[in-house]
Amino acid sequence: MLLGIISDTHGLLRPEAELALRGVDIIIHAGDVGHPEVLAKLKRIAPVFAVRGNVDTAPWAQELSATTVVEARNATFYVLHNLHDLDLRPETAGFHFVVSGHTHQPAETEKNGVTYLNPGSAGPRRFHLPIMLARLDLAKRPWKAQFIELLR
Repeated sequence: MLLGIISDTHGLLRPEAELALRGVDIIIHAGDVGHPEVLAKLKRIAPVFAVRGNVDTAPWAQELSATTVVEARNATFYVLHNLHDLDLRPETAGFHFVVSGHTHQPAETEKNGVTYLNPGSAGPRRFHLPIMLARLDLAKRPWKAQFIELLR
């Protein structure tokens, strides 16, 4: 099972992102979608689980939850946009991953047996931060995200 993890598209789904996500089984979008067409395009690639980010204030975005839970193969993911809004202990709740966005900075860290994953931003460039997304192969242990830089 291969997951595509993307965030902070801010209304822009780059062709490079679509190409990098080709072949995934599930897509997780960690918020700041920016425009419903982004989700429509992603759904043409694979089933999408998306949360609402702080820029997702238009009426269409009210359909998105602030958080979601994704179960894929033998892993459970708690998804939210801003990690500072985490209001539970994921290790106690049994989550393997916490997926967030918001900072536009790709990161993968482990704490108390839970992997915290931020795929970075796949949307418009902000400051000098990379344009990235992540892929995660649940068949390979130990689990480790593959970060894919979309533009240099």
